[in-house]
Amino acid sequence: MTSALAALERLRQGNQRFVSGVRSLDSMLSHTRRGELANGQKPFAIILGCSDSRVPAEIVFDQGLGDLFVIRVAGNIVAPSQIGSVEFAAAEFETRLVVVLGHSLCGAIRRTIEELKRPSGDQSINARSIVDRIRPSVETLMETDLKDNEQKLMHQAVRANVRVSANQLRHGSSILEKLSEQDGLVVVGAEYSLETGVVDFFDGIPPELQVNP
Repeated sequence: MTSALAALERLRQGNQRFVSGVRSLDSMLSHTRRGELANGQKPFAIILGCSDSRVPAEIVFDQGLGDLFVIRVAGNIVAPSQIGSVEFAAAEFETRLVVVLGHSLCGAIRRTIEELKRPSGDQSINARSIVDRIRPSVETLMETDLKDNEQKLMHQAVRANVRVSANQLRHGSSILEKLSEQDGLVVVGAEYSLETGVVDFFDGIPPELQVNP
């Protein structure tokens, strides 16, 4: 079993390679393990990320087949199916690091802000369900001076939404709570920058997992 500390360090190193424009030999040759992986998997991290085509977790963390258990949904929201997916991977594969991965300029966040400013009333029920899950993260920010600065509002809204999703995973499942308390499971929040490629782990990082300045 890979510890949360080791898993986070592995993700950080992989992201550094991605930003530098290099790939590890292991990730490039992971396809050669396809047959071996048909018999089972042991992903070292669970990633709950956005469906945005510009944020594929395996690429931005420079990982290969079988390394990551990835759940993708617009706005990296948390609904029962996402919680169940995380529970499954954490319990079945003993994966001890969960990362909620948001990203800059998120379309789902932008749509939610637009709906709060100018309600359209023409969204489908399904699209509205995504907005409604993001809405609580954004509404409080709209009551501050951030509402007059679109760039800062977007940045803070992305991070607020990540924090809410991470907290829902930490406290919305008795299985995940037990694994956190007794077996080393850690849920952290991160933001991927579309502009730089850097992943910033900013929420829920235990002291032993923090990077020394």
